Amino acid sequence: MKKFILLILSIGVIYSCSEEFTEISPVGSLNDASLSNATGINLLLTGAYSVLDGIRNGGPGAPWTKSGDNWWMDVIADDAHKGSTDGDQADLYAIEIYQWDTSNPYFAGRWSALFAGVNRANAVIALINSQDDPGAFTSEMAQARFLRGHYNFDIQRQWVNVPYISDENFAASEFNQTNSGPIWSAIEDDFTYAAANLPANRAGGYEIGRPIQSAAKAYLGRAQLYQGKWAEAAANLDAVISSGDYALAANYNDNFRAAGENGPEHIFAIQFATDGGQSPQGNQGGTLNFPGMIGCCGFYQPSQDLANAFQTDANGLPLLGTYMNTDVASDYGIYSDEPFTPHAGNLDPRIDFTVGRRGVDYNGHGINPGKATVRAGFGDISGPYISKKNVQHAGDDVNAGTGGWGEQRSGVNYHILRYADVILMAAEAAVETGQLEKARGLVNQIRTRAINSARVTTFEAGYTPNYVIGTYDDVWADQATARAAVRHERRIELGMEGHRLFDLRRWNIMVPTLNAYIANEGRTIPTFGSRAQAVSSKHEANPIPIYAIDQSGGTLSQNAGH
Repeated sequence: MKKFILLILSIGVIYSCSEEFTEISPVGSLNDASLSNATGINLLLTGAYSVLDGIRNGGPGAPWTKSGDNWWMDVIADDAHKGSTDGDQADLYAIEIYQWDTSNPYFAGRWSALFAGVNRANAVIALINSQDDPGAFTSEMAQARFLRGHYNFDIQRQWVNVPYISDENFAASEFNQTNSGPIWSAIEDDFTYAAANLPANRAGGYEIGRPIQSAAKAYLGRAQLYQGKWAEAAANLDAVISSGDYALAANYNDNFRAAGENGPEHIFAIQFATDGGQSPQGNQGGTLNFPGMIGCCGFYQPSQDLANAFQTDANGLPLLGTYMNTDVASDYGIYSDEPFTPHAGNLDPRIDFTVGRRGVDYNGHGINPGKATVRAGFGDISGPYISKKNVQHAGDDVNAGTGGWGEQRSGVNYHILRYADVILMAAEAAVETGQLEKARGLVNQIRTRAINSARVTTFEAGYTPNYVIGTYDDVWADQATARAAVRHERRIELGMEGHRLFDLRRWNIMVPTLNAYIANEGRTIPTFGSRAQAVSSKHEANPIPIYAIDQSGGTLSQNAGH
């Protein structure tokens, strides 16, 4: 189900007074007789889906500050640098070097977009509850509660101490709620309801893009995993695996190609689309994230640390705990017309679907020339690599589109949840409940797919990467080693997909991991190492935007340290 922009424009007035949760304005338009029917309910439901990408009329911040794919959260973590020159998007530069400010428009934009999503879902729920027969709209109610669960999940993991706006609050215009702590129980309730009441499959024309029961169960398991409810998470994630609703795509890169969109691995995604023109339904939040050989503006560059994580040993296994001691060869400091020898050591083949390296084909658009397609200078903090998963492949014209000033608006869908993520979460839950061999089998499913997948095959003359990847064949008898293996597999399987920061936070290793990253990344990108400030416990939660605190009149309290 692609976004229906023109449809949403017609209902913007309904939301305009209620999307900032601290604004107390009448929502009597929900009682309009023209909306109190199936057509009106589905109109509002479409609006709730529409803001998955973070884009809506009004609210603070440019599209890239609100982006639903959380790409700039990877910049906070060790997967990516801001990209471009340091002075371009100075607010994001400040975030990357951990100089956080409560007035930063990136935090404000994402906060605003997510609460807009909550209130659009609440509008649907409130309208259904006002009907003579709410039970006639069970599927619509389940979809709205799934969406509310999604938006609140993202709010929870970004800001930790957050307010909860119920549908009753919404109907009564009681938007100004305190942020007294986590809202996990409400999130679980929404996904539990959705898992019981969504359609079980797509029979009867239930559209691609809308969640089914097992998608809600997967999201419920994810929410439980974040809380360390290992047994409960395992039960729900295992149920998704055994449902038969999903499978790993035959090829890893199918997940990022037009022909593979909404394939067997798809669970829930932002359904982007291009139209060959202005492409308002494309990924507006990612319009800055293209190298020079594609468009504008050179943002979202993979880190050296992420590239290093793809190194393997003679058996094709990751260098757990030591990968950061050696570097994948990079062309940092080398111009495109100067000689460069690409990496000769062992690599997991997934690197070249994730990290754009000099001398390697760039999504069918030609060989990556290195510095000539990287906007960042050698004195900037962003390094030599370019992102790949978010950029359309040559020939995938359905995913290519431009915006009003010539920027790209890709139609590549963003996976909020894909099946590989579920398998790895199930493996994590298995490790934490002492089922180490079960976890090994699950991780090996992911690695076996990578072994058998089609690989990048086009390189500069004289270079062929040494792809070496294998499965874990020895028994996992040690929980700490098993845990390290699962966590590392998450990083290389899901790299540059917006998950890394939240993994580090929930594992309670963010502070030491990122401080070590700053020091180590500084070996290859000295300006980053010298400019980034120390990470501390305050970075475990994003700062609540000052505009929201001011509008609340003191109801909201700031997160510690901000």
